[in-house]
Amino acid sequence: MKTALITGITGQDGSYLSELLLNRDYEVHGIVRKSSGVFAQNLTHLFDKYLDKQLFLYYGDVLDPICILNILREVKPDEVYNLAAQSHVKVSSNIPIYTDSAINAGAQILTEFAWQQNSDVKIYQASTSEMFGKSPAPQNERTCFQPQSNYAVSKLAAYWHAVNFREVHNAFVVNGILFNHESPRRHESFVTKKIIKGAVAIKKRKENVLELGNLDTIRDWGYAPEYVEAMWKMLNHDMPEDFVIATGVGNTVREFCKLTFSKLDLNYENYVIQSNKFKRESDVEILVGNASKAASVLNWRAQTTVDQLIEIMLDAEQKQHLN
Repeated sequence: MKTALITGITGQDGSYLSELLLNRDYEVHGIVRKSSGVFAQNLTHLFDKYLDKQLFLYYGDVLDPICILNILREVKPDEVYNLAAQSHVKVSSNIPIYTDSAINAGAQILTEFAWQQNSDVKIYQASTSEMFGKSPAPQNERTCFQPQSNYAVSKLAAYWHAVNFREVHNAFVVNGILFNHESPRRHESFVTKKIIKGAVAIKKRKENVLELGNLDTIRDWGYAPEYVEAMWKMLNHDMPEDFVIATGVGNTVREFCKLTFSKLDLNYENYVIQSNKFKRESDVEILVGNASKAASVLNWRAQTTVDQLIEIMLDAEQKQHLN
């Protein structure tokens, strides 16, 4: 039985990755921040069957070297998935030092200690399409990075640390450059979940309007469970390589609104208001990925369209309103 350690296990990706690994008969260990507010929502459905049997959780923080070292010594993981981050792009400009510490310093601490404990360990570093910034779409592994936020700058530093560590130590460390991926477990501070929740609330006549930022930015939205499978494929590939993971299809925030509201027999134009308070200081206009390398090397392809994604998220949100 393989053993995996996941940081950020309570988040959207961490919870889906836990399910995937448990279904593949892994022993899964996860690090949970004491302040994590989505702990119960994303993981408790696994507790009856797996907790303290095949799923083990530890309170900790990637910025505490002693804590990380103690957990690594106890777990002795074959695979490490570093998903921990301050992941909200707009918020990163308000707390730049913490953002960089959580993302960049945290990644270095985890990578260094994991490799010191076991030089054969395989490490996944969660990178992001935001690193491409202003570079023209579609973006792939050879596209220049031009980050436009504190979040993206911090992620880029962690990306290069992973590349450097791999080359210097001949270590199995990979970067997954994931484009936007969503699900019912996405936090409501992110625009897709905000649109889904807002549209359902308006349909139920609990809200009258939905305030958003720039409606014309273009993003490549995929389905999160498919993207965590790509993470696993990267660590189970013969060679450590970096991969872009994306659908290859872009949609504006406006189009996402239009599709969402239309499925509820509503016209988004009657309810959606653009507000400056939700606009970023330096917004990235278009992020659309080219995942042809993942298709040819990993045999991974996105299966879920944005239309299907919206249906999945709407169905889950409407069921919550019935409870």
